[in-house]
Amino acid sequence: MTDLPIVEFAYPGALRDALVAAVLSGAKTTTASLVVQYTDEELPKVGQRGAVIDSAGLTVGIIETIAVDVVALKDVSLQHALDEGEGYADVAQWRAGHERFWQSADVREELGDPHLTVNDDTRVVLERFTLV
Repeated sequence: MTDLPIVEFAYPGALRDALVAAVLSGAKTTTASLVVQYTDEELPKVGQRGAVIDSAGLTVGIIETIAVDVVALKDVSLQHALDEGEGYADVAQWRAGHERFWQSADVREELGDPHLTVNDDTRVVLERFTLV
């Protein structure tokens, strides 16, 4: 057990399992979220550590945030997209995958906004981390 804040990638299931595996292998060193997902909590901070959990809720690793940027969706860099470790070849692929996720029923339900949509100006939190 750990007293660190919990870090959850996606929702329990196949996507989380794939993302956690990418974190643990070192392939995934960045992640992105919507600013609106932080209404009840602070944005990540450089130096902050968190306990990565798998789909079973077990801590499988510890990550430390090494950079945080808040940008418009249209300004996400190719390097960030590549470093997400999900096999994206370009920013357009990265964006399409993230738009599907962010506009999914699960995210809309979590945020209490059944009509949530994202566009070029949507503010996103880009976090870079290292596995410790």
